[in-house]
Amino acid sequence: MWKNYSLEYIRKNRASSLSVAGAAFFSALFLSLLCSLFFNVWTYEIQKICREEGDWQGRITGVLDENDLELIKNFSNVERVEVNGEFSGDRTVTADIWFCSLRTIYQDMDLITKKLGLPRDCASFHELLLSRYLIHDPDDREPPLLMAFFLVLLLTVSLSLVLIIHNAFAVTMESRLHQLGILSSIGATPGQILGCLMQEAAALCALPALSGILLGILMSFGAIAGSNVIASEVAGRQEAVFQYHPLVFGATATASVLTIALSAWIPARRLSRMTPLESIRNSGGLKLEKKNRPSLLPLFFGIEGELAANALKAQKKALAVSSLSLTLSSLGFMVMMCFFTLSDISTEHTYFQRYQDAWDVMATVKEAGLEELEPLDRLRNLNGVRSCIAYEKASALCLIPEGAVSREVREAGGLESLAGNQVFAQKNGYLVHAPLVILDDAGFEEYCRQTGTKPETSGAIVLNRIWDSAHSNFRYKKYLPFTEESLGSITLQNASEPDKTVEIPVLAFTDIPPVLREEYDNYALVQFLPLSLWKEAGEIIAPGHSDVFIRLLAGQEATAISLAGLEDDLFRVLGPGRQIHMENRIQEKTDNQAMKKGMMVILGAFCCLLAAIGIASVFSVTLGFLRQRKREFARYMSIGMTPAGMKKMFCIEAAVIGGRPLLLALLLTAGAASFMVKASFLEPAEFLAEAPVIPILAFSLRIFGFVALAYRAGWKRLMSCSLTEALRNDCASD
Repeated sequence: MWKNYSLEYIRKNRASSLSVAGAAFFSALFLSLLCSLFFNVWTYEIQKICREEGDWQGRITGVLDENDLELIKNFSNVERVEVNGEFSGDRTVTADIWFCSLRTIYQDMDLITKKLGLPRDCASFHELLLSRYLIHDPDDREPPLLMAFFLVLLLTVSLSLVLIIHNAFAVTMESRLHQLGILSSIGATPGQILGCLMQEAAALCALPALSGILLGILMSFGAIAGSNVIASEVAGRQEAVFQYHPLVFGATATASVLTIALSAWIPARRLSRMTPLESIRNSGGLKLEKKNRPSLLPLFFGIEGELAANALKAQKKALAVSSLSLTLSSLGFMVMMCFFTLSDISTEHTYFQRYQDAWDVMATVKEAGLEELEPLDRLRNLNGVRSCIAYEKASALCLIPEGAVSREVREAGGLESLAGNQVFAQKNGYLVHAPLVILDDAGFEEYCRQTGTKPETSGAIVLNRIWDSAHSNFRYKKYLPFTEESLGSITLQNASEPDKTVEIPVLAFTDIPPVLREEYDNYALVQFLPLSLWKEAGEIIAPGHSDVFIRLLAGQEATAISLAGLEDDLFRVLGPGRQIHMENRIQEKTDNQAMKKGMMVILGAFCCLLAAIGIASVFSVTLGFLRQRKREFARYMSIGMTPAGMKKMFCIEAAVIGGRPLLLALLLTAGAASFMVKASFLEPAEFLAEAPVIPILAFSLRIFGFVALAYRAGWKRLMSCSLTEALRNDCASD
């Protein structure tokens, strides 16, 4: 009986049924997309770790022989063992171990080291890889929370969807209060009514939920393919491959079923517990109440505005979810676009424009030592190289006599006022940080000519400037001379051993740094030294090797292809035996744009999905309230209102539902953008010239369009039925 009754109701009330099915479809789609994307990001991260660091799981380092290797293999949980090196007497070797089950890897490794008679510290674990499999050291008090984070996120999303889609069930169920009251009055128990409503929900949602899950998988595949296209020009990136697992489908289906079931159960349980009298008494149409606070709609649209305002208030609770979703999606999209616009402007100012002519190709040679490199003449003679400078960096301290501090700094309040804890007051002066840049001799002589100093390598050039933070901001810095230019030499001090010092002659003071891609400390006395002078001073100030940086400037018509070829030539000259990191200016900008575009696509997609949930809620409410609105408009027609007036009411409601969230989001975005511009110390006119007006306008028009479409669909259905019959018969169907 109940099955036939439910199917008959679904068949005759397609509009309200469609709103419920749409809510189930979107919830399943969102959960499927979330689970699938998380699984693919997780697998990609594991593959990246295995590719870069190896896929070994446990490792034992010690003096091992073949018998020890056989003993390890005989452990039941050990899948395989590989030895790095050869067995040779007392020689230390490393055995990489893979396990069948990772759950007991820490206990098994303890047993293995005990059997081998080795201390526990001979065993090591691939902790980064194990953490991705949710395996952590039992003694670790701060275990990885990756899966816990995802489960909390999934639970939060599910509960949010419950709050969103339960309105669709509530609207369609409450439209049947009169019928449910009659059923209850003839003997239907609350349990039977609850079962009937849940049965209808299951019949309506089964196919849409399955379709949503499948479409979510397809969208995830498209997102992975899109990320590969967007990031195709990022150097060194491994292409992502879409993957899926039956367990992911099971988790998605379970989350979708529980979400939909809870969304339907909340209103169904409340309705099933109402008495017959309550059900029949509350079976009327849309409850229109006089607004206590004045509205602007009647001022602009007359009686239609008054009626629309009253109707919106009556539907306020049902429309709360759509208003929240549309507001958050619009706010998120607008703030995101403003943030990336400001980020582009700032990056152009502080990086790409600032260093446009400072470098084309940069090579970082790890732990090499400048004096150990091949003669740099070979690099300077490479085809297409206009300029080449090799340098390394070190750090020291230097003592500035109190009388040597520049007059401008003293007038600005002194070193302690400008630099704060960046300087240390001493008896006879100030101890300040002294970053050192050691240039190859030819590069140092080129820098001497740049500053108008006689080219020689017997002393240092001092970058004599300090940021006047009291009268300028970080975006547009003003500098003061750090010291008087009467100093003939500067004493450098080892930063960790104060008794080790060396006196360096000063060739010149300047406020012009060399043409390098370097950011210098605002409150330090930066100094540039030639390699020949540093060979002896370096043993005292900063012994040992540091990274070497090689900066190349190409010809005027440099392209991405020519710079990539220059990188290959540079690598060939430096030799494949060294650890070298290469980058070029054009590729760096391309990678930056690709990553920014990828982030915008991902964040924009979530904003659109959130907007889709809000729009689906608008469709749900608009179509779900058709029965109540039939009676409402039938009353209006009975007192002389024309279809044109009712259509005007619908247009006003659609404009308010679509415009109010956009207006609120626009006001909040304006405040956020103003704060970001102020915090970035950019000129407002510069931001306004690049403001993302077109994307925001396009996003807003889409929201308006879909809201208008929802009301158009409701209007067409409303006009296709007999309003006179609706006024006479409360039980009329769609």
